[in-house]
Amino acid sequence: MRKNITLGLILGSTLALATLAVAAPAGQADGMHQGRHSHGHGHEMGFSKLNLSDAQRASIKQIMQTSHAQNKTQWEALRQQRSAFESMTPDQVGYQAAAARLAQAEGDATRVRVQQKATVRAQIYALLTPAQKTQMATMQSERQARRQQWKQFKTEHPAPSSTSPAGQ
Repeated sequence: MRKNITLGLILGSTLALATLAVAAPAGQADGMHQGRHSHGHGHEMGFSKLNLSDAQRASIKQIMQTSHAQNKTQWEALRQQRSAFESMTPDQVGYQAAAARLAQAEGDATRVRVQQKATVRAQIYALLTPAQKTQMATMQSERQARRQQWKQFKTEHPAPSSTSPAGQ
């Protein structure tokens, strides 16, 4: 269950950070606000390399802000439900029922998050010029090729096992 919570937080953070990535003035490094760190999140669609116009940046910023505002109350409710469950002990009456309700809420939140992300991506994609769409497709292909190269490298160079004796 912790992995689902972590995944949910990561996906939520990605949407929030994407706002920062596309809304920053053109002069800032990688389109990020000063003092913020993206750690690779928020560049999912590669906005910083698409030479967006000011109008496109403004529209994307508005789309992201609207999406965030629509989801904020749901995220807060889910956060409160998680907190309430985590404060319970396994021997409390209603613990299993609370776990089931939280699991259902997490599943619903994941479904909504994926659908919302798809909606936001479609709205933003519609704002791009044909040249920007082509550039984005190229960047996605390059990213996928790098990911495949990394997977192949890891397969060919596995990490040393922690159970084997050192130096052998």
